[in-house]
Amino acid sequence: MKPVLSTLLQLRRSAAASLLGAALLALPLHAALAQARDWRTISWTGTWGAAPAGPPLPASTQVFTDQTLRLVVHTSIGGSRVRIRISNELGTTPLRIGAAHVGARAGEASVAAGSDRMLTFSGNAGVVIPPGAPVLSDPVDLNVAALSDLAVSLFLPGAVSATTLHGTASQTNYVSLPGDFTGAATLPVERTILSWPFLTEVDVEGPGPAIVTLGDSITDGTRSTPDTNNRWPDWLARRLQTTRDPADLNTRLGVVNRGISGNRLLGNPPEGSLAGRSIQERFDRDVLATAGVRYMTLMIGINDIGNSSPANPVTAGDLIAAYRQVIERAHATGIAVYGATLTPFQGAAYYSPEKELVRLAVNSWIRASDSFDAVIDFDRAVRDPAAPARILAAYDSGDHLHPNDLGYQAMGNAVPLELFRSLTAGVKAAPVKAVREAVTQ
Repeated sequence: MKPVLSTLLQLRRSAAASLLGAALLALPLHAALAQARDWRTISWTGTWGAAPAGPPLPASTQVFTDQTLRLVVHTSIGGSRVRIRISNELGTTPLRIGAAHVGARAGEASVAAGSDRMLTFSGNAGVVIPPGAPVLSDPVDLNVAALSDLAVSLFLPGAVSATTLHGTASQTNYVSLPGDFTGAATLPVERTILSWPFLTEVDVEGPGPAIVTLGDSITDGTRSTPDTNNRWPDWLARRLQTTRDPADLNTRLGVVNRGISGNRLLGNPPEGSLAGRSIQERFDRDVLATAGVRYMTLMIGINDIGNSSPANPVTAGDLIAAYRQVIERAHATGIAVYGATLTPFQGAAYYSPEKELVRLAVNSWIRASDSFDAVIDFDRAVRDPAAPARILAAYDSGDHLHPNDLGYQAMGNAVPLELFRSLTAGVKAAPVKAVREAVTQ
């Protein structure tokens, strides 16, 4: 190579290296460090989640104007790094997040001293989320305890309509006076809400798998006592943390609740409802997109049966065909599916003897079919032995459809933990027959 050409090439390489170094120096420190980590060695697990729904009708849409939301979530597992997922998936206009923070909750709308962390999005303090899209925050170092409360704060500049939200939080959340208070230890509260706008998941870094509980209001925890975390998936999460096995496998299992009150398997509710899209429509977003998902419980269908019209009745065959579709889609991505029987509803507003026959037929198929990897018999756990079409009075919230706190606890206790131990240990799930027998003993 001629000396002049060689010299020119060396100069070009030196200039390119200088530009790359300058670009890295220009990045925020956390962004540069993130680039240095090999993403193939990082695992994330959902520790909390809620399924988004919407948009509500304009007359019932919450509007926030230059305000900060402080949203309280209850973790299932712990970790030392955390990130969040924000959703504009039901929105039709861009959603602007001006700032976001996360920290351990100290109580009410306060953050524990020393725990507040500013969140960024691709290195930026804020983010504009396109309609129909979610966004993940950059991870931050934060010691998150299992079964603890986190406070996620989102500043919403301008007038923002809550078109994507989870309507039945059973958790008090806080809306500030006007201003960015995401970094404030104590939020100046203007009002409280019982919904989770925009926030759909919190993940912690770690190797453990996640359990997605997919269903309707009974999984969502409707009519449980607010601010007590008495939904049946909460009771399952407690058991996984407090019931140890020799390998201590349960402590690594996240529980992500994707129940939506009013949700259905086959069809969508009327326009403006917060009952969410059908299970078949939302499956990819609410199950497959969950960090670390390895297991899924499926309890759905009672709203399809209850809202069925005499002119166009839903049959057990309709529901079974849809169950099979959901199961196949889960199995295609390596997710074990545990079918849950439908609980009694005699006395509920939409009960009829004809609809009860459909429920019984569906439950018979769930118990006998080999389509599910295992069965969780919630029907047996909460029904009145003397009147099996009804919820046991001690477990009835009063509407004869939804359990009370004690009933949800009974449901959480009815889930065999062996279902999760076996697959976590790399062993094939217990056969349906064996698990069914264990549950019904």
